[in-house]
Amino acid sequence: MIEVTIVDDDTVLRGGLASLINDEADMRCTQQHGTVEEALAARPAAAPDVVLLDIHMPGMLGSVGVAQLRKKHPRAAVLMLTVYEEQDKVFESICNGACGYFLKKAPRPRLLEAIRDAHAGGAPISPEIAGKVLGVFRQLRAPVTEHGLTPKEIELLALLADGHSYLNAAHTLGITINTVRNHVRSIYEKLHVHTKSEAVAKALKHGILR
Repeated sequence: MIEVTIVDDDTVLRGGLASLINDEADMRCTQQHGTVEEALAARPAAAPDVVLLDIHMPGMLGSVGVAQLRKKHPRAAVLMLTVYEEQDKVFESICNGACGYFLKKAPRPRLLEAIRDAHAGGAPISPEIAGKVLGVFRQLRAPVTEHGLTPKEIELLALLADGHSYLNAAHTLGITINTVRNHVRSIYEKLHVHTKSEAVAKALKHGILR
């Protein structure tokens, strides 16, 4: 069962998403919060697996609060929700640890699949936003530096950047999911990062991925 927390100041939208999630057999929404501060102060009986986080919140912005929420729930995947396609907030959210970025107007079946994908280790991004994300990182990309990644690790990182889950990446590369996890740990150590989003962001910024 995928435990989902919703952090959004729109009460009607929050309730609608909670009902949608609770109608699914493999997930449930056990927490709803109107601000990031409220979510940080909560003491849930079960830690969330996926957090749906609105960018524009009263008080602490979601794009800033994602880092605090990941510190509180390090195993949770944080999926940003927004009505806008803002490049600066996309960049800030992903660099702060968000695993993906989805428009609120996206069809509900796609949003449910994005939750499952995030929980499985993927990086779901609305098609309308994907091009903007890559555009931002290409503009900010620094010169290539020594990184020590092997060709296989770079190939895996490229798949993760494209939104593949660990399982899909394993099938594509013809390796086991345990080997994928070993490669990911090696990538984290070499790039001095702690999350997949940070690894992808750093690889794009430094020209490791093009």
